[in-house]
Amino acid sequence: MTLLNYVHYIALGVIALLFLLGVISSFRQSDKKMIFGMLISTVVVSLFLAVFSVLVVDKYTKKASLHRLKNKRLLNLEKIVYTGFVKNEGKFPIGKVKLEVKLVNKGHATGNVKGGNFYKASGFFDFFSGGYNMNYKPQTITKVVVVAKNLKPGEKKRFRFYFDYPGYFRNVAQFTKLSCH
Repeated sequence: MTLLNYVHYIALGVIALLFLLGVISSFRQSDKKMIFGMLISTVVVSLFLAVFSVLVVDKYTKKASLHRLKNKRLLNLEKIVYTGFVKNEGKFPIGKVKLEVKLVNKGHATGNVKGGNFYKASGFFDFFSGGYNMNYKPQTITKVVVVAKNLKPGEKKRFRFYFDYPGYFRNVAQFTKLSCH
């Protein structure tokens, strides 16, 4: 399945036409010293517009929504499982739907986490102190997972994924972000 739809092709066609007009106008230049500079600037501006237009068209034509996101902690495995489904809300197919889950430990607000857990030595002194600080415990965990591929307009797909859950997390805030490509 292609990641581009007809809106992408229209935008890229307009940019190709502008590129062609820029090349023609640079060769019609009477001052021969300016031809190379005009060609380089035409190429750079056209590439910038092409990348920018693909990103903008993706943002406004590929829309997905997240439904019934649930999480359950598996204490015996020290993992967390996320389940739910995504639905293509747009009129165009989506190549990949990615879900980013970010867990932030809020234990420091209640006094459960010591201040030393937030600082990890690095740089020059880290070289002489033995390298790895074994007491360091990250307070934020981020996981990005592809939850659906080749999602047609109006189609729903279920997902389930696991990732490690630190045992020292006490009061956790969860943030999710859905992106379509």
